[in-house]
Amino acid sequence: MSNVKLVNGSSVEQNVDAIVNAANKYLAAGSGVCGAIFAKAGYDELTNACNMINTPLSDGDAVITPAFGITNAKYIIHAVGPNFAITPDAFDKLYDAYYNSLALLKENNLHSISFPLISSGIYGGELENPVDVSVSEFLRAYGDFVRENRDYDIDVSICAFSEKEMDNAKQRFR
Repeated sequence: MSNVKLVNGSSVEQNVDAIVNAANKYLAAGSGVCGAIFAKAGYDELTNACNMINTPLSDGDAVITPAFGITNAKYIIHAVGPNFAITPDAFDKLYDAYYNSLALLKENNLHSISFPLISSGIYGGELENPVDVSVSEFLRAYGDFVRENRDYDIDVSICAFSEKEMDNAKQRFR
């Protein structure tokens, strides 16, 4: 049976098969969760793996690399969330980033995954409540994936890093 839990903490620190990186379309090292993943995995190793992937990716795409120096996960799924400052109505692309990550999990016969709140930080643009939008699209993607893949069990953690994000995210989990 599949399940989802809301975690107050870093998605990078969860013990899972795959950690999701809120990636940019070039799969370059960035800040926030992306920077934390590159630092923990090993900048050179992860950069070399990402350079082997044909970029730029499109909003909503997801690709997979080994986790390298990350010992609490086997893989990193790099999901490109939309930048709402550039595309303020790209909710479907945010859904795709979550859904495509779950599909990639299954394609690789993996069963546990940890997500950050994709497009809820600097990519949140002028959204009134980017955490709410991110959680809403995650829950929609998760629900669709589980309904379409009833025979494939997954354990999902959606991680709100700060207390403020956690308080906000809890509103959607009631």
